[in-house]
Parts: sequence; C-alpha cells; structure tokens
Amino acid sequence: MNLVGKVSIVAVFLALWACGKDAESQSTPTPAPAYTSWLVGDAKDVEVSNLQGGFVLAGGGTDIDEAMRWLLRRANGGDVLVLRASGSNGYNDYLMKELGVTINSCETILLNSKQIAAMPEVVNKIRNAEALFIAGGDQSNYVNFWKDTPTEEAINYLINTKKAVVGGTSAGCAILGEYVFSALNETIVSEEALANPLDKRITLTNNFLQATPLNNLLTDTHYDNRNRKGRHLVFLARLQKDFSVVEPKGIGVDEETAVVVSTDGTATVFGNGKAHFIKIVVSPTVLQGNQAVEWAFSPKNTLHELGNQQTFQLNQWQPISGGILRGFEVKNGVLRMQ
Repeated sequence: MNLVGKVSIVAVFLALWACGKDAESQSTPTPAPAYTSWLVGDAKDVEVSNLQGGFVLAGGGTDIDEAMRWLLRRANGGDVLVLRASGSNGYNDYLMKELGVTINSCETILLNSKQIAAMPEVVNKIRNAEALFIAGGDQSNYVNFWKDTPTEEAINYLINTKKAVVGGTSAGCAILGEYVFSALNETIVSEEALANPLDKRITLTNNFLQATPLNNLLTDTHYDNRNRKGRHLVFLARLQKDFSVVEPKGIGVDEETAVVVSTDGTATVFGNGKAHFIKIVVSPTVLQGNQAVEWAFSPKNTLHELGNQQTFQLNQWQPISGGILRGFEVKNGVLRMQ
C-alpha cells in the first residue's frame, strides 16, 4: 500500500471516530421523572415551631369539617401537603379557603410511582410540610409506590422527628396503623374472609409508617357502610397467627366519620357515624384455609363503639367518655354481635 492509501485510511478512521464522539456529545440525557402538583397559597416555605402532632383517621365519604379544622390548627399557620396516587386537586381550596383556619399554603402532589417517590424535590416538600393528609384511592398503590422509598422515610420524619400532624381518609387512613391491609391481591368482603380466613386476597404488611399511638393496630374504613367488621376481625386474627402480635388492636371508622388522635393517645370521634375500637386477646378456635371461622365469645375480646364527641384512650385501650361495649362470636363463618 502506498503512502497516499495509508493516509486515506487514517483520514477515514479519524472522520468516523470524530462523528462518533460528536454523536455521543449531542445525545439527550434521560430526563428525570416529571410529577404533577397543584398549589394554592404561598409557594415559599414557611418555618413554624410548636407543632403538636397527632393523627386524623377518616372513614371515607364526605369529609368531616371539624376533624379537618383540628388538623389545620395543628399546622400552626404552616404549609399543608396532600398526597395521593390518583385523582386531582379537590382538597386544595377546601383546606385553604373553606374551613376558616389560616395556613400558608396547600399543595397536592400526585405521587404515583417509585421514581417520583424518590425525587429529592418531592421528598423535601414532604419534610417541609407542617401537616400531611393522604387522600383516598387504593392503598395497594401507596404500598407499591411509597413503601421502602425516601417518601416513606420523609413521612416517618414528619411523624417522629418534626412532630407534624398526619391524617388520611379511606385508603389514606388504611395505611396509618403499624399493620396494613395492603389489598395487593384486590379487596375482600367480610363474608369471604370469614368463610376462608387464609384467602390469598388477605395481604397484610408492616414496617411502613411508624406512629407510636397506632402501634399493634390495623385500621379499616367505610366500616358499617360496607359491613367490614367481619373481615377486620379476621385481619386481627391473622396478625396473631402470622405476625405473633399478642393483643392486636383495630380502629374501624364509618363513612362521614373521623377519629382525631392526640400524641398522648386521646382519641375523639367526630361525624355522623361511629368508630369501632377492637382488641383481640383470645384467638379463634378455627382459623384455617378453606374452613369457616369458628370463634367463641370471650369477654377478653372487646369492641367499643363510640359516636360524635365521645372519647377513647388508646394507651389504656378504654373509653374516656361514652360508647357501648360489645362482644362477638363467629359460628360457621357467621358473625354475631352481642
């Protein structure tokens, strides 16, 4: 090969190499995941002291104004954040303008993927909030998208370090206890759970949110409206069986009803329905797959039903004012209240 040929080959090689480098330098980086949010009020974060903490457990349906005012007052004029995995900004004007409690802002974030749950901007907004409210929807989305992510860590920071108030309605309430019916295999009704208490649709989890007054506790919502007492009892029995919880507790909340819980464990009921406070000590006699539940009456298993303005102490697990104490039994998968 003569010198001209060698030079031509080198020139072609250098040209191809240069084109490759140029193409590489012009490639578009993978964009960070976008997220949707809606804001009313001041976009600038405000720092607030003397937060009181607490929890709002709402049963779904129409929101209870007095319970939501309780949440807003505990924000002490700060920023309120609403998280949801579906839906829109319906809470913004309600919380910012309609309840007569002054806050700095209300923002709703549509947090519907693990990628968004890991975004530093989203995590910082959670950590900067003085009140957090989790909207309804499907709790399996909250477990799938938020559990074991920086969002989970940020919510637990609000609860345990910053002492901000946290609430939720329907699915948002369902994830606030130490134990959660995660609904990862769809939902289940009471008759089905009582007929087969090991049904694969009964998916329970823990190690998600960490709220001391709600330890050893599993919540349920839309309670009497959807006849969920039977399945709730099965969930609690499964906590004994699967998680070795000695005395599992439950709070079931009717629609148009909310329970507000102070950090000292004092719970107050607001609304048109009832809240149901359950403690299980004695296990079912039959809790096996494809067999109907058998559960003898025991006075050690208690269910307190409380209505509007009545109060309950979670730490001692006993009523402070009002309420009705009831017992129960299950025969051949049929729940009978006493």
